[in-house]
Amino acid sequence: MNLSSAVHQKIFRIVSFSSQRIRQNSYVIGGYVRDFLLGKMKFKDLDILTIGEGIRLAQEVSKYIIPYPKIIIFKRFGTAMLEYDNQKIEFVGSRKESYNFSSRKPVIEFGSLQDDQNRRDFTINALAISLNRNNYGELIDPFGGLLDLKKKILRTPLDANITYSDDPLRMMRAIRFSTQLQFMIEEYSFQSIQKNKNRINIVSIERIVEEFNKILLSEKPSIGLFLLYKSGLLSIILPELVSLKGIEEKNGYKHKDNFYHTLKVVDNISKDKNSSLWLRWAALLHDIGKTYTKKFLPGIGWSFHAHEFVGAKMVSNIFQRLKLPKGFSMKYVRKMIQHSCRPIALIGNNTSDSAIRRLLFDIGNDLEDLMKLCIADITTNNMEKKNKYKKNIYILMERIRKLEEKDRIQNWKSPISGNDIMKAFDIDPCKEIGIIKNFVKDSILEGKISNDFNSAYFMMLKKGEELGLKKK
Repeated sequence: MNLSSAVHQKIFRIVSFSSQRIRQNSYVIGGYVRDFLLGKMKFKDLDILTIGEGIRLAQEVSKYIIPYPKIIIFKRFGTAMLEYDNQKIEFVGSRKESYNFSSRKPVIEFGSLQDDQNRRDFTINALAISLNRNNYGELIDPFGGLLDLKKKILRTPLDANITYSDDPLRMMRAIRFSTQLQFMIEEYSFQSIQKNKNRINIVSIERIVEEFNKILLSEKPSIGLFLLYKSGLLSIILPELVSLKGIEEKNGYKHKDNFYHTLKVVDNISKDKNSSLWLRWAALLHDIGKTYTKKFLPGIGWSFHAHEFVGAKMVSNIFQRLKLPKGFSMKYVRKMIQHSCRPIALIGNNTSDSAIRRLLFDIGNDLEDLMKLCIADITTNNMEKKNKYKKNIYILMERIRKLEEKDRIQNWKSPISGNDIMKAFDIDPCKEIGIIKNFVKDSILEGKISNDFNSAYFMMLKKGEELGLKKK
């Protein structure tokens, strides 16, 4: 099969010419070939395989690119990378690999094209297109990858037990590709993942989480999350999520399966392609506290009281264990979970403006994301209930909008500063300043005064007098 149309761009001609100059056969391999055959218009970075030295080919190619590109060399791996036309191009020499059981880092030797295709993770990633003069554009497909693409199947080139045992990260990649491409993992291959799941422990948590995050950022993360659960990998990576699985019934009362509910919530959040990774993490972890707060109340049913507060406290340990960022990202996820039930509690005409102001004050710029999470949390199959719940949230959102327009509480900053207080009472820094500022803040949030300097100044003087301070 000839795919000259896939390699008609100038860069491929440059690589072909450069390969002839240094007498090294070369091929484009992997993701570019796969995506071209899938009909994708946006192509990822290029992987150029050469039978020889990848660094040498990169240096030769760079001579024919204007302006002269910077070459990044990875001596340890014998590879090089350069940028051309906003695309990263990696040059690697063909190799064969052998593994030690205790490590996923292979012993590498120079090899043939076939050796290199043998070591690839999946047949659809072993597809190569020749860039050589004698068969330019020819598809080289020794494992039936083209047929697997048509059947939407993920299969390993060699025995799956060897492939996954040698490099256990490939188990995560199988599930990630299955999620992104919505391909089925071939049955024997999936059984091999189940068999070799504990081998994932030799992989660094950073590499595992990198693949996990790609699953979360996919169009429908539940595909990968369910496969991770079914394979047994999720119990190793995120046991807190697996513990939500199951339905318990007592005296005719039963609760929903919070694991499957969570998967639906993550999918709902992901319908917005612009939803951030950390909002998706918040959706994933929003109910993890339910395992530890579940109680049966006779005559009432199952209760998960304060699960959002318990879940929020669990976030720090999870982020530390998975080596996720501890700064803004962790605080954001924790805040989303802690306040995830709060908007629902504000629904109804009896809710005070003060309660809404406090929500605006506490959530700030993240209010829109919190409301998205609340809407995503509606997973009932009863359309009448679903529409009613959504309508109530939209009514609340409109009320919040009008109140914010009037009172400007979101991202609130006190109309008076500590300096204003010290100047008014001629005092040095002291605890009374904090007391006065909190009193002014509460007065504004409770609607006792307007959110402006004059009103705040009056309340400052009032509270100062109560504390025994005298105006200057």
